[in-house]
Amino acid sequence: MSMKNLLEIVSRLRDPKNGCPWDIEQTFETIAPFTIEEAYEVHEAISNNNYDNLKDELGDLLLQIVFHSKIAEELQLFCFDEVVESICEKMVERHPHVFGHKKIETADEQLASWEDIKAKEREIKSENQSESLSALSGVSVAYPALVRAEKLQKRAARVGFDWKEPEPVLNKLDEEVSELKEVLNENCEKFRLEEELGDILFTCVNLARHINIDPETALHKANRKFIQRFQHVETLLKKEMNKKPENADFTELEERWKRAKKIKIAQWNNIG
Repeated sequence: MSMKNLLEIVSRLRDPKNGCPWDIEQTFETIAPFTIEEAYEVHEAISNNNYDNLKDELGDLLLQIVFHSKIAEELQLFCFDEVVESICEKMVERHPHVFGHKKIETADEQLASWEDIKAKEREIKSENQSESLSALSGVSVAYPALVRAEKLQKRAARVGFDWKEPEPVLNKLDEEVSELKEVLNENCEKFRLEEELGDILFTCVNLARHINIDPETALHKANRKFIQRFQHVETLLKKEMNKKPENADFTELEERWKRAKKIKIAQWNNIG
């Protein structure tokens, strides 16, 4: 099987006369959620070190790209070959140290170069528009909120709007938590609580950026840890009291939660 086979399969699926009714009905908009879902499933396979599954998930993600390209071809917008051509050109342009004569020796230097090239691309687009672009222009609203917050902050940092070290960010986090406490004590409306909590989350992303931690990955791991610990609480309740969580009081749950927290990370694989 080759890329040609996959293109032919999708073409047959989309054939107006003999194709699949479901596939024929799909549009960019209806397929987009599946594309996002497949990307997350790729991430999950990597997180679980499940490389057999990763192979399958990468195939599913590739199908999404081919499917979108086929829809675009039918609408006479572009075709799959143009998608490939576009990314090839972009990779060559954004790696002048590989395909040109620029000297870049570290990954950090490459990231800086990549962002410089992207900034120049945005400047060119701005010159072709009646209104100048903001330094924050082009950060997609479709990103998960944590990812978008990080990208917005990085854009602002490029033009000098940033702290130089983590300590002031920690101070800002304390300040934002205090403001949320004030709003809670004042029994303010939901929109005020939402605003203050949003400030805390935004500052947490800023802190993650300053200590070189990906916030999305950190939260993903925190979710996983919570699941593992809660499942252990369920196991303890069943074993010691023959109870389910909904039949236990909070004291019983909290006592077992504290015990679950003491288990070493290496032991989690043997739980549940």
